[in-house]
Amino acid sequence: MGINDDASAGQAPHADALAAGNVLNALPPGYRLQEYSLDGVLGYGGFGITYLATDHNLKCNLAIKEYLPSDQAVRDGTFSLRPKSPGAAEIFHWGLSRFIEEARALATFNHPHIVRVLRFFESNNTAYMVMELIGGQPFGEWVKRKRPLSEADLLAVVRPILDGLAMIHASGFVHRDIKPGNIHMRTDTDPCLLDFGAARKLVSGKGGELTAIVTPGYAALEQYHSHGHQGPWTDLYSLAAVMYGVITGQRPIEAPARARNDPLPKAVAVGDRAIYSEVLLRAIDWGLAPAEEERPRSVQAFLQALPRADLMQPSSLPPATVRADSHSGFGTLDTALTTQLEAALARHLGPMASVLVRRHSKEHTTLGPLRAALANDIESETSRRTFLERTEGLLRGESPSRPPTTVPGSRAPVSRPPTAPPTTVPPMFDPQFLAAVEAELANHLGPLAAVLVRKSAAKARDRAELFLLLSDHIANTDQRRAFIRKSVAAFKDKG
Repeated sequence: MGINDDASAGQAPHADALAAGNVLNALPPGYRLQEYSLDGVLGYGGFGITYLATDHNLKCNLAIKEYLPSDQAVRDGTFSLRPKSPGAAEIFHWGLSRFIEEARALATFNHPHIVRVLRFFESNNTAYMVMELIGGQPFGEWVKRKRPLSEADLLAVVRPILDGLAMIHASGFVHRDIKPGNIHMRTDTDPCLLDFGAARKLVSGKGGELTAIVTPGYAALEQYHSHGHQGPWTDLYSLAAVMYGVITGQRPIEAPARARNDPLPKAVAVGDRAIYSEVLLRAIDWGLAPAEEERPRSVQAFLQALPRADLMQPSSLPPATVRADSHSGFGTLDTALTTQLEAALARHLGPMASVLVRRHSKEHTTLGPLRAALANDIESETSRRTFLERTEGLLRGESPSRPPTTVPGSRAPVSRPPTAPPTTVPPMFDPQFLAAVEAELANHLGPLAAVLVRKSAAKARDRAELFLLLSDHIANTDQRRAFIRKSVAAFKDKG
């Protein structure tokens, strides 16, 4: 069973609608629900059925999700749902009320990579969620067409989905059914997460009870029982499972079979190193940890563990462009300007000035935005203001006011470009120093810190460059800044 084994579970383009007669309990084609008529079945599962529908008021197609938990309810001769038993009735009506409550909340979300919930309504003793119809291609088919999928292409799908999940999680929801069939590719760079019919809001104080929603291979262990401790880490397990399927061509082993003596080969052991970096493979393994407490706790933590887009192979990325900045008057940055900025910054941050100039120069190709970014790395408000005052003249093509003749602890940035290599290679970093750096980085990146410190130490020519390489792996701007500030305070070169 591979990445394309459950494509029928999600939405599909118009031409891919299934015959309703082939789906148990599905409403027939032509059936009217208020201003909508049903044209066929787009997808189905244990939680409900998604129909292709026509809106007769707006003259457009859309998707309608029907709440129909197959283990609790059946359809009668009037097309209404009825619980299978008195015991099932309580669970069915509880779930129905939650479905309605959460459809109301989901309708307020608007994210480019999450299917839009347009409205909801009740009929047939159940509820319906009306969603935009997503065109394009199911993720599994897209992967099959693109295989082998490059690391850049995979991350171009994963990052937008994570961005959408961050918004959902921030509102207290979990998706609970992330799998290839619930990801649709509108274009090669425009993924969309579908089917929020299984989504649930996590309410503290309610004992954490949630209905069991399980897609074998993609569902985390805590989803196999109603009192499982579900949260953002649950969705991250599922997304990591999707990523694992892409790099191996195989769906992961079901979570219960991994609880003891995990037989699933690690991604870092089976991933093709000619295509995928060790950083990416270790991040997948982290997300796929069987025990929920061993997984990343948030989208942000998982994002920080992934390779940064600006460090990937140039052949995998779109061509870079240089944007002219009308405020600075410079379309590109020359060495003299960055050298003067570094000298002014070194008065406040010492040898880390060169690190910050090199890093921010990758993101800002004009003087104004670069100067502002560097100022934000100065913690003291007084020092920040002084830096801005002394470098204001650079915007008019002047030298910074009152330039320093000597900066204690700096590497004489005026005498050479910031990126020039030293004349000699420094001795290997002290193990105690590297251990301290690893401990600090682990606060942001978890267990990946060890491998990143080891790899970066082998490449870096000095401590400043080591911090540059490591800080580039911290995606969150505030956390990256905090790491660099701590580095300035605790790890700066002596003399």
